[in-house]
Amino acid sequence: MSISSPTSKMIAKKDGAIGWMIFNNLERLNAVSLEMWQAVPEILSAFEADEEIRVIVLTGAGDRAFVAGADISQFGESRSSAEGILAYEQATERAFNAIAETRKPTIAMIDGYCIGGGLGIALSCDMRIAAEGSTFGIPAAKLGLAYGAGGTGRLVHLVGPSFAKEIFFTARRFTCDEALAMGLVNRVTTKEALENFVRDYAALIAENAPLTVNTAKQVVDEFTKAPGNFDGGKCEALIARCFASDDYKEGRAAFMEKRKPVFRGK
Repeated sequence: MSISSPTSKMIAKKDGAIGWMIFNNLERLNAVSLEMWQAVPEILSAFEADEEIRVIVLTGAGDRAFVAGADISQFGESRSSAEGILAYEQATERAFNAIAETRKPTIAMIDGYCIGGGLGIALSCDMRIAAEGSTFGIPAAKLGLAYGAGGTGRLVHLVGPSFAKEIFFTARRFTCDEALAMGLVNRVTTKEALENFVRDYAALIAENAPLTVNTAKQVVDEFTKAPGNFDGGKCEALIARCFASDDYKEGRAAFMEKRKPVFRGK
């Protein structure tokens, strides 16, 4: 059963105890536009209000990508000015937080590219189940932009500081086997078995006591909170420095011009 969505690029539907949120931007490998980021909290709110939905599955349309990142074609209009960067980052952060804070368990069903903001979406979920051949990465260092503090924290808690630094420093793509070894994904299946595997897992969760599942989710999340001496202001200043840099302008220009960027650390 379809559920109303504010944009055709996001599909929301209910199938028994599962609420499906599908990123539907096939021509851009499901890269997330501003309107798609803004739709995420609205769709999740509808899922939250439906007591029949016990598990939420996030996935991408087609079989080439979960989400291949933010829609960089919008960077010129949405992320070129300080005001635009702030508005865009707030929209993405609201989306990530909406996923992370929903009281129902969430599963990222990954088939194909799971890159940048797409990995941020997957990190915001409680579990990640991937098909063989899927690839993972955060190319922020190739673009001169900074990954948000929230997503960085989720990555660190999931794979640990050393692997998190490797992912950020190299900006390369990691295979499914590497992701499984790091703990970036929970399970790996064949492409053919992926959907049925996720459906079976969701059904297993849906049969259990919702209050127990929700309690476990919240208590586990409490243990992943940063300690009291975490300097959020410092992190935000460092992130803003990246977006204000010449390297960020160079990264955007090089991407659009399909050339290798030349960064100068300024």
